[in-house]
Amino acid sequence: MANWPNVFFTGVGKVNAAIIAAKLIERYNPDMVINFGTAGGITLDKGIHEIKNFIQRDMKCCELGCEIGQTPFEDCTFISTSGSTSLMMLEGYTCSTGDNFVNGPQDNPVISDVVDMEAYAIAKACKRADVTFKCFKYISDNADENANEDWAKTVADGEKHYMRIYERL
Repeated sequence: MANWPNVFFTGVGKVNAAIIAAKLIERYNPDMVINFGTAGGITLDKGIHEIKNFIQRDMKCCELGCEIGQTPFEDCTFISTSGSTSLMMLEGYTCSTGDNFVNGPQDNPVISDVVDMEAYAIAKACKRADVTFKCFKYISDNADENANEDWAKTVADGEKHYMRIYERL
């Protein structure tokens, strides 16, 4: 891994991502947070893609009157950095985030282009702190029955793409 200034690692999962993102935002008061990471491709193939919409795939509180992805007692079911205000009219690619590895359609109950385990949490920390959020995901696998093995083989392949974007920004 390259030595980059101002680069921090959240660890895996929504809880780690939310805690670290909130802590770093409070400590450094940045204008922008950029999330680089891997994702399983649902509609997107290998390569790096900017993601602009985020939803929780593992928030399922329908018995409390909430839609899939909606946290109880909150109005929002998604976060968008594209300015989209309707889940039906999102602009750009959508990531569903959850604390589970997606190995097929049964693990992803929401419509999305990619799946990951951190982006929604970081997007929410940024939204709460009114910090600009940019997200770039390298497609490491196809979120299918081979996802675990494919991810293990390709997890490091996104670094050259991250470096190119990091230097540009």
